[in-house]
Amino acid sequence: MPEHLLPEEIEARSFAILSAELGETSLPEEELTVLKRVIHTTADFEYKHNLYFSPGGVQAGLDALKGGAAIVTDTNMAKAGVSKPGLARLGGQVHCFMADEDIAQAAREQQTTRAAVSMEKAAHLTGELIVAVGNAPTALIALDRLMKEGKIKPALIIAAPVGFVNVVESKELILGCGIPHIVAKGRKGGSNVAAAICNALIYQAGGR
Repeated sequence: MPEHLLPEEIEARSFAILSAELGETSLPEEELTVLKRVIHTTADFEYKHNLYFSPGGVQAGLDALKGGAAIVTDTNMAKAGVSKPGLARLGGQVHCFMADEDIAQAAREQQTTRAAVSMEKAAHLTGELIVAVGNAPTALIALDRLMKEGKIKPALIIAAPVGFVNVVESKELILGCGIPHIVAKGRKGGSNVAAAICNALIYQAGGR
């Protein structure tokens, strides 16, 4: 018979198991905490090798969150997974524009994706911003263009779209963009991964 455990006991035991299986890494503690949260969410230890942190990327995210930065995601699933109470304690909020009627209309008129147009809408937000992409490569492609045009400058980019078409290529754009970033290299990722990274940062910033 499986042992009955409370949620906090399950989480504590899960992290103890994954820490033991993960073994030694050269990551600093703040990056290791993010990696462990991703592995806890996915049960996938390959993230030990393909989760990339730009120098100072995690610290840039923590500083932004402590200053009340907003988070923009490319899916409502990622938005749902982000800790709203924790983010609110830091003075921030999370946005996803994918279901907005103006986004749908603009995407039809421009013959592009809602994710791409969502990044254009995000460029009009004021204050510091963290962009967390867990599904749409077109969001990253549009974000790269907007950054080059000087229309948006996120404090941190979380690039974790999943799939086969333009996924690797879009992540390569972010790896070379010069903005602090956390990238799930290769084809792996997902809205749950993007949300897990956000939450790891929120919790470290004091939003828990």
